[in-house]
Amino acid sequence: MSSTARSARPARTVLVSGASIAGPALAFWLHRHGFVPTVVERAPELRTGGYKVDVRGTAIEVCRRMGVLDEVRANSTDMRGGSYVDDAGRTIGELPADIFGGRVGEDDEIMRGDLARILYERTRDDVEYVFGDSIAALAEDTEDGGDGDGVTVTFESGAVRRFDLVVGADGLHSHTRRLVFGEEDRFKRHLGAYISLFTAPDHLGLDRWETYHALPGKLVCVYSSAGEEDAKNLFVFSSPDELPHHHRDTAAQKRLLADAFAGDGWEIPRLLGHAAGADDFFFDSIALVEMDRWSKGRVVLLGDAAHCASPASGQGTGLALIGAYVLAAELARSGGDHTTAFARYEAHMRPGVERNQRMAEGFVKEMVVGSRWRISLRMLMVRLLPKTPWKNLVAKRIRDEIQSAAHAIPLPDEPLPATDRPAPAADRPAPLPDQPFPATAA
Repeated sequence: MSSTARSARPARTVLVSGASIAGPALAFWLHRHGFVPTVVERAPELRTGGYKVDVRGTAIEVCRRMGVLDEVRANSTDMRGGSYVDDAGRTIGELPADIFGGRVGEDDEIMRGDLARILYERTRDDVEYVFGDSIAALAEDTEDGGDGDGVTVTFESGAVRRFDLVVGADGLHSHTRRLVFGEEDRFKRHLGAYISLFTAPDHLGLDRWETYHALPGKLVCVYSSAGEEDAKNLFVFSSPDELPHHHRDTAAQKRLLADAFAGDGWEIPRLLGHAAGADDFFFDSIALVEMDRWSKGRVVLLGDAAHCASPASGQGTGLALIGAYVLAAELARSGGDHTTAFARYEAHMRPGVERNQRMAEGFVKEMVVGSRWRISLRMLMVRLLPKTPWKNLVAKRIRDEIQSAAHAIPLPDEPLPATDRPAPAADRPAPLPDQPFPATAA
């Protein structure tokens, strides 16, 4: 009987590429529902760097259902507020943290690395993690053009294993997406700006405070969160066209950043001096990922790999947490029927994702204001806002837009936990004997 006429075996083993936020969150829920996840991560160990990220709206409920909300609270950045300064470092105006972040109620903020650690520690006893390796090639079983029973995966290390499903949770520059769907430039849309972040000594003496300095087409922010002795340095600059560099060429990225801010004042030269030796230097385009579909056969994309909303949205972490919950829930609800689960997952997520992406397009323009007169007007508003009788209405307008996006994806009920416990480690997918590898998926 051809595979088009038979029902494929229900999925049980799942390879997840990427151990940032989306991958471990998905592994948590997959294990909860009786699947056997394996997480592979290119980095040699868990990456605990990164900037502060918001957890708000529907993502708060995901954290509550995971049982990690108290840990998120305990690791809050506890930011008190922020200020804008001029070229001489004089304070122009100050605003409280909630207005800066658009947070209400239970919303919180945490360092990306802290959240990654929490998710890893919550899953490492139940989930196989493979660090220092990555997917080199994928080949899905097919019979008469139909759906086969699994995916053969060759890793960079040379290991060959088989899984029922593969999930690409490997970010904006997803290698899984490239292998299965095609080159990145088909799906990534540059929003006209670049962002860079790195850690440096807190020579401004900040305490749970962020300091902004705006220039035409540029923005610099220095902040230090709760429990941190150092400071994070955030640079954003406009660039209508994409700059020629590879996303792993750190030396070239540091040169591009230095060139973009050459000759600028305030503390910028000193901060850029720290960038040269920073071991956690990050630099990337502010971009969206827009795809007609997020799955192909037994491979599906999750988080930024499927639908990056860019740092301008402030929702990337939330979308990753929500997407992980929804994908695992649909796999459980469909009894491992990936065709049904992937379609339902995408149908549930896509409207809210697109809402957040449209918000990001507007916000990126606000991050890098193009002229001095517009910067002066904004600084006047920042200085006067705390003194005006309508300050609460202005703050509410800012929060309402952010909160609408943060609640744009409703959370479905959690399927009942699987009655069968996940397979023990000995039953996880084992390497195959050395053999010629089939053609890579196109």
